[in-house]
Amino acid sequence: MTVTAPKQPSETQPVLRDAEHNDRFRRLGWVRLTVISIVEAIALGALGLPSAFATLGMFAGIVLTVGMGLIAMYAAYNVGQVKLRYPEVKHYADVGRLLMGGFGANIFVGSFVALLIFVAGSHCLTGAIAFRNITQTDSCTVIYSAVAAVLLMLFAIPPSFAEVAILGYVDFVSIILAIGVTMVATGIQSGGVSDWSAWPMPGTTFSSALVAANNIVFAYSFAGCLPSFMEDMHTPEDYVKTMWWLGGIQIVVYTLTGAVIYAFVGQSVQSPALLSAGPVVSRVVFAIALPVIFISGSINTTVVCRYIHDQLHQESIDHHISTARGWSRWLALVSGVTLIAWVIAEAIPVFSNLLSISSSLFISGLSFYLPPVMWYFLLREGEWYERQNWKPVVLNGIVFLVGVAVFAFGTYASLVELILKFTSGAIGRPFSCSI
Repeated sequence: MTVTAPKQPSETQPVLRDAEHNDRFRRLGWVRLTVISIVEAIALGALGLPSAFATLGMFAGIVLTVGMGLIAMYAAYNVGQVKLRYPEVKHYADVGRLLMGGFGANIFVGSFVALLIFVAGSHCLTGAIAFRNITQTDSCTVIYSAVAAVLLMLFAIPPSFAEVAILGYVDFVSIILAIGVTMVATGIQSGGVSDWSAWPMPGTTFSSALVAANNIVFAYSFAGCLPSFMEDMHTPEDYVKTMWWLGGIQIVVYTLTGAVIYAFVGQSVQSPALLSAGPVVSRVVFAIALPVIFISGSINTTVVCRYIHDQLHQESIDHHISTARGWSRWLALVSGVTLIAWVIAEAIPVFSNLLSISSSLFISGLSFYLPPVMWYFLLREGEWYERQNWKPVVLNGIVFLVGVAVFAFGTYASLVELILKFTSGAIGRPFSCSI
């Protein structure tokens, strides 16, 4: 009689389960990546541009919008190339370890996490402004921002970017329609007459001009999320197609939004721009913009939570968020990050200043001065002075200098303007019932 040995668990079973769960996260093509990138990028950035144009003037506003867009596209291309050459890079923060070991990892992690939480906080603040504008009531603003935070948390629950991309189509229609209605409404109200100018408004200070410029920088903050999105792609090399489409669409939408609304409204244009559509129309426009406020904002929460969750569960099946324990930890993480974002929104209750601080502290590095460093140390082939490297050396040098200038001068200007507004009583105190 033949004795059959007890069947041992196959060593390939965990690998197969791992591959099965990975399939859930590797369903993102370049078209969906373009959609989700547009959703993440063309949101609050567009709403702050008309006010920036009013401060800087039409000429400088257009030049900066187009110029910063081209620079951001080139920098993002470098980030994507690093992801392709070093597959172990799953999120932007992982690049820090390649550049500077554990010390660099800590710096990159801090900047990466802080930026996304600040952006989520700016969406929370915008949600509070939207609810207050739509309802036209005197209810405490803290209540509105709390409701906005809960909605941001709910939209951030799906962990797969392919799943979020489905909502992206609704989001994209929302922001384009909101901007379009605002343009038409402000054009009708102006009657073709406004006090717009090609040059900076009289009395513009150095700090206020830099805050306005930072609002344009904020509009091009997509590089920080790129490696995380590419990790979910089935063909990561296709990200270059997304960069061309995303960059081109951003430059066109941002330039038209800033220039047209500023030309119609003039120096009295408000930030966010939807407030300039008039008391009745602005209520309608804010209602149209609700999807972009919460879907776009939630993507930032999802990205940062994916990174933290991946770090905590690298060797565990919970990494795939497919078990009860994995889901419970994911939900706790999403709730915690949203809570921190809400606190930031309440602590800095000024839309333009919150965008400016985010730009100068974090976007200056993640989207501008760090990608050139990546090229020099991780992508460069041969010595920097060799003929084939002349062009990238010049381009990366320009990007680096722009990023450093935004960080140094922008941080100073943002803090000066914020302190002035608090001390003058132009804005309410943190966690008060007024914005």
